[in-house]
Amino acid sequence: MKTLTEKHPLDFSVLTGREVEVLLLLASGEQNRRLARHLGIAERTVRAHTASIVRKLHLKSRFEAAIVAHLYADEITGGRESGPPGAVAA
Repeated sequence: MKTLTEKHPLDFSVLTGREVEVLLLLASGEQNRRLARHLGIAERTVRAHTASIVRKLHLKSRFEAAIVAHLYADEITGGRESGPPGAVAA
């Protein structure tokens, strides 16, 4: 069985800055409502960004995106200045 990256190489450069922020926060496992509050955007916008991330990276689910974010956090940021991919503040 091929791994995810063998089937479709992960190209994080196709993501917008906001999509990168959302992707990194997905690794925290928080619900969309908390992610939205943390980012100062609507929950519906978080869902839209998540759907776009899944589509652009050829993933199957939000859960798979969260795993990718956890495993590839350093590559995703690629030197970009962004917040830490840790837990979302209350």
